[in-house]
Amino acid sequence: MNDARITVVFHSGYGHTRKVAEAIAEASGGTVLAIDEEGRLPESAWQALDAADAIVFGSPTYMGNVSWQFKRFADDSSKVWARQGWRDKLAAAFTNSASIAGDKQTTLYTLFTLAQQHGMLWAGTGLPPSNTKAATRDDINYLASFAGLATATPADASPEEMVPGDLATARRFGERVREAAQRLAATRRAA
Repeated sequence: MNDARITVVFHSGYGHTRKVAEAIAEASGGTVLAIDEEGRLPESAWQALDAADAIVFGSPTYMGNVSWQFKRFADDSSKVWARQGWRDKLAAAFTNSASIAGDKQTTLYTLFTLAQQHGMLWAGTGLPPSNTKAATRDDINYLASFAGLATATPADASPEEMVPGDLATARRFGERVREAAQRLAATRRAA
């Protein structure tokens, strides 16, 4: 039973980041909110974010950081910041890019900083790396990201060709977010 409300808000330029968002939402019992190509969300989406116990932020890594569409969303969230609307909610983040490294950590730190400016509580992946000689690209957390989820999809691969291990890692990350959000919600109810 998931009585914590989890929302995955993301921008996806080519569909890969959407696929990761959907895997996280499926495993967490959450809902997805897509930032449009103009970097906007409808008012109902802002209301859903206000009602959420946990918000998972997602953006592709373009040129070493979040997409401009996600940045516009982040800038628009200053209205929420002014009223401290997301304070003490659980936050987590993910990103996808074509390269194994691709400076994805910069994107994750940008998302972390956004959450911290909002006074949110942070959940990393909590997943050990697959870093032995026997490890394969389909293993859990093969990219060894801890601050947030990192996935990599070759530039010429469709969303349907994403690495199965990355999507399995996304589901494990979604489970972690769900468990943390449930604990946090239970603590709030008991207080």
